[in-house]
Parts: sequence; C-alpha cells; structure tokens
Amino acid sequence: MRRHDDDEVHEHDRGLSHDLPVLARRRMIRLLAGAGVALVPLAGCTSEDGSSSSAADCAAVPEETAGPYPGDGSNGVNVLKESGVVRGDITRSFGDSAGGTAEGVPLTLTLTVVDADSGCGTPRKGAAVYVWQCDREGGYSLYTEGVTDENYLRGVQETDARGRVTFTSVFPGCYPGRWPHVHFEVYGSLADATTATAITSTSQLALPKEVCDAVYATEGYERSVDNLGRLSLESDSVFRDGHDQQLAAVTGSVEEGYRASLTIAV
Repeated sequence: MRRHDDDEVHEHDRGLSHDLPVLARRRMIRLLAGAGVALVPLAGCTSEDGSSSSAADCAAVPEETAGPYPGDGSNGVNVLKESGVVRGDITRSFGDSAGGTAEGVPLTLTLTVVDADSGCGTPRKGAAVYVWQCDREGGYSLYTEGVTDENYLRGVQETDARGRVTFTSVFPGCYPGRWPHVHFEVYGSLADATTATAITSTSQLALPKEVCDAVYATEGYERSVDNLGRLSLESDSVFRDGHDQQLAAVTGSVEEGYRASLTIAV
C-alpha cells in the first residue's frame, strides 16, 4: 500500500482521491499511538555508520508512497525483473538501456535493516532493498523525457550479516514540489525483490538542508537552488508530518563526496 503523494507537480500524480484516505489513515495512526494502542509499524533510527540502535532509540518511521516513478511494475515498467538490477553501483544504466551515466556529486548510501520486534536490535540478514532516485536535473530514469531509455539510479542488494546494503550513487537534485529524497522498498528476500512480489515496506529518506545547500552550489545543480528555496521539510508533502526517523545522517564534502546512512526496522 502506498502512502502520501510523492510529487504534487510531476505527471502521473495519483490525485485527491488517493490522498484523502491516506491522510485520514495516518491521522488515525497518530491518534492510536497517542492513546497508547500498540502498533507494529515500519520503524527506523539514524546512525553515523549505519549501525542499529538500542530498543530505547528505536522509533517508528512512516511508510510512504512509492511515488509516480517506482519502476517496480506498479506504475508501468518493471526494472526489478531485468538482469543486472542487483548491483551496488547505480550510477550507470545496464542491460538494454541506452548505457548512460548519471553525473553529480558522489553519494554513498548505506541502509541497515533491522527487526522491529526485537527493538531494532537484530539485523535482518538476507532481506533485500531496492532504491531509486532522481538525477541531478530532477529526472527519473525510465519515466522522465530525455532519460526514458536509461535505467540508472536504480538497484537492488541483499542485506549482509549486519543487515546492511551500500549503494554508490550521486546526490539527487531538487525538483519542484519535493524535498530532496531517496526512495526505497524493503523485501523479505532477494528472490522477492527480483520478482517484484511481497514488498515488506516502502519509505523515503530525506537529506539534510545544509548538505543540499553545499551540493546545489556546484555545477549541474543550478535548477535545484530555486526549487529548494521554496521548500522546507515541514512543508514537504511526504515529510511534513514528521521526518526525524527519515532524515539521514550525512558526512563528507563536495570535493570528496558524501556518505548518507539510515537504519530502518521492519
């Protein structure tokens, strides 16, 4: 099930009929939580090195929409069934694509999947994570005009013994209406991911403003400067109802590249 609308200005928006029941459901979740009703949601905690945290630090992170451009078969093309999608470096297109490479400031993304029932203390070895994002111009491969023949900035990996996956990417741009972010889907196994079945959870990772400002001052990200200036995490259509558990820890520099990490529990 998808939650929140991903992009209020991009095409393929699901519209008001989708948003109203979603918003109602999330209000109900907050009310139930405030009343002390036990919930078992997707949860997440941020750490500098992508490691899991203690049960006391484990807090719920909202499940979000996959948006208009998932490439998982739910909205058009399904990249998950293509040979080559299981990879760590997602900067290049693969398979029968046009073979392009996404340019931009380097970004290494580490996600750590842990078990929510154990209070985020047990890594989920053998799970799988599919990530996708826009390029520095704000376009999504497979969907956006000019890059429909590309499939870069999409990839799947199986979690290791520590529950981790690491992707080599580029820092995403900021397009109108959305705070800079990376999408991800968690699957119970690599087999589930590569057959695009049985999604365990879907969410999005937010990037810190100070890092975005530094990146967007560099060549190639000119469009992102004005777009980011019109947004805040509090006004973003996805992160406005709480982003503490979705905000990645980011280190690095423009010159050396950045490392972003987030721990999520399922």
